[in-house]
Amino acid sequence: MTAQVHSVNISTAKGTTKKPLAEGRLDMHGLVGDAHAGPWHRQVSLLAREAMDAFGAAAGRTFADGDFAENLTLSGLDLDHVALRDRLLVGEAELEITQIGKRCHGAGCAIQREVGACVMPKQGLFARVIRPGLVRPGDAVTYHSRPLRIAIITASDRASAGVYEDRSGPAIQSRLEETFRASRWKLACELSVVPDEAGPLGERVRAALASGCDALFTTGGTGIGPRDITPEVVRPLLDKELPGIMERIRQQHAERLPAALLSRSIAGVAGTSLVYCLPGSPKAVTEYLDEILRSFEHALLMLWALDAH
Repeated sequence: MTAQVHSVNISTAKGTTKKPLAEGRLDMHGLVGDAHAGPWHRQVSLLAREAMDAFGAAAGRTFADGDFAENLTLSGLDLDHVALRDRLLVGEAELEITQIGKRCHGAGCAIQREVGACVMPKQGLFARVIRPGLVRPGDAVTYHSRPLRIAIITASDRASAGVYEDRSGPAIQSRLEETFRASRWKLACELSVVPDEAGPLGERVRAALASGCDALFTTGGTGIGPRDITPEVVRPLLDKELPGIMERIRQQHAERLPAALLSRSIAGVAGTSLVYCLPGSPKAVTEYLDEILRSFEHALLMLWALDAH
């Protein structure tokens, strides 16, 4: 979808409304001369003119561009569906969305004191500059969605040979899609099946990581059988291990199923990709994801150096 810049706004002090400019320059810290610019993730604030007008109609008053301390007032763009890390091409510049909404200043917010509510906590967006450039009212704004890229690899001799249908990989995809169905994030899952062999498995894992996937899930090969080699293949590719996740899962299920302690599943980080090696049954996959998904989004934000609060 395309839209345009309605207004470019600046303030030289924090805690004040911003005033429109004829043009502004975005550098790698934000809008040059603005009090909120800096080496952090909320360099540029954005708000839809339509959201301001709707809020004003409900409040019985009108608001000028910059009244909510937004750097860029945009029009013609449905910001309600924009997700973290989506991109906006704004004039000559490119922005990456880093935060959706923010805590209101409460008594320190003039609009909150006057109206009893504020539009920014739910509909304000924040971004960091990816490419600097001039921005003017009337400039085109182009939106590019960036889905969460998920690689799912099943390690199974029999599934790769077509002896039976892989069910664990699709179970991971189904659970992730269910979890994020109501989220702004969109998922792009890529599934593959390889035999329990170090060469094909390692090659597929390295290719997935090289592609820049946000998360990699393997399923299968985490037991103690002679063909169970997934941890040995994946562990050397990790930059950091996350032992707490799998330790907790093993302990959770050990009382009911002592054999759960024989699982050698691992989790970690490779570059900016989360990596989880899960057992090879659909039931175990579901049980493991119950725990993994509790910290999944927070782990992604940490890897992206984002504080979305």
